[in-house]
Amino acid sequence: MLRNTPGTGAASYQPTPNPSPLVVSRPSAAGFLTYREAVEAGPQPPGTARRRFFVYQPGRIDWWATAVQQAGTVFFNVSTGVALSADLSAQAAHPHVWRPDAFGSVAFLVASALAWFEACHGWAAWRPRSWSWWITLLNLTGSVAFGVSAVAGYISPDTGQLHNAELSNLGTFIGALCFLAGALLLMPERTEDTIPAVTTPAPSGT
Repeated sequence: MLRNTPGTGAASYQPTPNPSPLVVSRPSAAGFLTYREAVEAGPQPPGTARRRFFVYQPGRIDWWATAVQQAGTVFFNVSTGVALSADLSAQAAHPHVWRPDAFGSVAFLVASALAWFEACHGWAAWRPRSWSWWITLLNLTGSVAFGVSAVAGYISPDTGQLHNAELSNLGTFIGALCFLAGALLLMPERTEDTIPAVTTPAPSGT
């Protein structure tokens, strides 16, 4: 939790008690489901079971994107879980709260960049009629916002003071909105492929 220090206007880290396992586990669960979806969409070697939980497919960019994202969710969960500890000192927040959060932000940036490259078939493309293009763009923007939040939320290991609490909170808010919008766009994207094409019957001969 970020709180202003009386008389200084500076923000300092304050632990929040009573962590919720449900809150901590949600990001990793969502990341693992995304990873599983990428695994299921990959090629299936002959003679292997269809359901595989952990595979190594370095030749697929979507596998790299989801695997790196899953690692990022683990770092975020570590940061969140430790931050909820009631007996954590401000000095200990730097290595145990800020550092995992920074690693998670970097992982999300890398994963989003890989997903963007796959969606665009390159580093730049303009495809406003594609749902996947918008989803990937929103996720990339959200990852950048989380990265800004992590930099602004740097916790001094000596004083426990935060670099810029307002910018850190704003980056987190914008990033969350972007990921929420990207998640909502998954619904029209999924139904897009299931809508049958409307064909015009050929005129009958006279």
